[in-house]
Amino acid sequence: MKLVVVGGVAGGASAAARVRRLDAKAQIVMFERGEHVSFSNCCLPYYLSGTVATSDALVLMTPEKFHAQHDIDARVNTEVIEIKRAEKKVVARNLATGETYEESYDKLVLAPGANPILPRSIAGIDRANVFAVRNVTDIVKLKEYVSAAGIEKVAVVGGGFIGIETAENLKEAGKQVCVIEGTNQIMAPFDYDMVQILHKELDDHGVQLYLSTTLTAVEDGCVKVQREGKEESIPADAVVMAIGVAPETTLAKAAGLEIGETRGIKVNHNFQTSDPDIYAVGDAIEYYNALTHQPGRLALAGPAQRQARAAANHMYGIPSNNNGFIGSSCIRVFGQNAACTGLNEKAAAKAGYSFDSVLVFPPDKVGLMPGSHYMAFKLVFEVPTGRILGAQAIGQGAADKRADVLAAMITMGATLEDLKELELCYSPVFGTAKDVVNQAALVGLNVLYGTFRQVHVDQVRGLVESGAFIVDVREPNEFAAGHLNGAHNIPLSQLRQRMDEIPQDVPVYLHCRSSQRSYYALCCLAGNGYKNLYNISGSYLGISLYEYFNDKTQGRQPIMDKYNFN
Repeated sequence: MKLVVVGGVAGGASAAARVRRLDAKAQIVMFERGEHVSFSNCCLPYYLSGTVATSDALVLMTPEKFHAQHDIDARVNTEVIEIKRAEKKVVARNLATGETYEESYDKLVLAPGANPILPRSIAGIDRANVFAVRNVTDIVKLKEYVSAAGIEKVAVVGGGFIGIETAENLKEAGKQVCVIEGTNQIMAPFDYDMVQILHKELDDHGVQLYLSTTLTAVEDGCVKVQREGKEESIPADAVVMAIGVAPETTLAKAAGLEIGETRGIKVNHNFQTSDPDIYAVGDAIEYYNALTHQPGRLALAGPAQRQARAAANHMYGIPSNNNGFIGSSCIRVFGQNAACTGLNEKAAAKAGYSFDSVLVFPPDKVGLMPGSHYMAFKLVFEVPTGRILGAQAIGQGAADKRADVLAAMITMGATLEDLKELELCYSPVFGTAKDVVNQAALVGLNVLYGTFRQVHVDQVRGLVESGAFIVDVREPNEFAAGHLNGAHNIPLSQLRQRMDEIPQDVPVYLHCRSSQRSYYALCCLAGNGYKNLYNISGSYLGISLYEYFNDKTQGRQPIMDKYNFN
């Protein structure tokens, strides 16, 4: 068999390598229009800060290595410009010489990836100080530019994974950095309540956030933006465009291959396109979301590698189980690690689920251990089945570990009951005997079964401003370190003696630091005849984190006398 692969990196190179493992005699030709056929996309931003010391380290495999180790003919700086399906040939152009030639194939794999979105409506988008981050060449050019004398202020446009990683690494390199994001939050896979932790972390490290802000022009020494209906000028010596990517479908469209409703190349269960001899994998394809049961796209290396393996297997009659994707990802934002999997609340609502969520702040390891810190953990589940739909974790500890556990559970169709009983590794230096994810499941079950009612953190401002009866069950010294305006401090340790201070004819909202002691208080009150009780999800720590950044940036009146993030 003769295999031709268009595009390298995670998808194309993995398909070629898998075919070679299956067939030592196959002829394999791989075309890559860039300089490098295999490099670490995900590590590109870390070259800016010197975390990755050299650009050569980003290159994983050279054409020479592909030939020596795998007998794969990898041709860089060569673009496939046409597919002649009837003749089973592609037309390639050597970008260095301009020479064009044809290459025949038995099977063809398309892995052209995706292109950064660079709207032509933005004046100055073609200026020399505007960059995208797509490959090694891009990141080398960006670093060379920002390393020049006089280049101090960098505007990163887009608050997704690439944008935030780029902003972090530019800041670590000593630059003055701002992030311009068109929506009201960065990191769309995280819900608004969770992402406030990341907003605060960026703000704490001197990265200025411009949310709900649209770039309109790039000019000398600045960018023009629209914010709250007004035009503003933000100083910027360099601009990094990271507002998203669009699947590269030019070649597929020209060849008459079917394009899906999300504008990616449409593929079947085996990653075949509408031409059974042509496969497609990676960022360019339309894939299947296993939770929404709708087509979607996912630009991540892990899924691309699995797709490539499945496509190669199918060429040789090896079946593969195609479960679609659930969307698992993680990021580090300075001192905070953030990870998510499955659906957030926005996505669950859009998919039509009946759902609820819980937000907990348990310690990520035993409190006696050095480095113990809170782990903000949000669990989204279906009502009334309790099926787990998604999870988000943010903290200084192993957020990815918690999201990975939930990714496995979601893939297996698990419920809150399953998660409650999940037996996980325990040592004081790694976690707690009842891990973060187990605790979230227990809280979720209490909500699902009606053991108690809760108020989400975004509803607390309204309660405070309306004069609701809020009981803070922390100890007096904790209360003095910061409390909600108008809250009544009745510590859990004094609750039984002071129960008569709590009315029974109005709703009562309880909180502590992390909602655990307030849950104990709620149980005590319920056992003594109180009916109209609510536990505040996330409690004082969650409220502080939720309110802080918006209070600071919007200049609004705080609902607490002091923020407390401990």
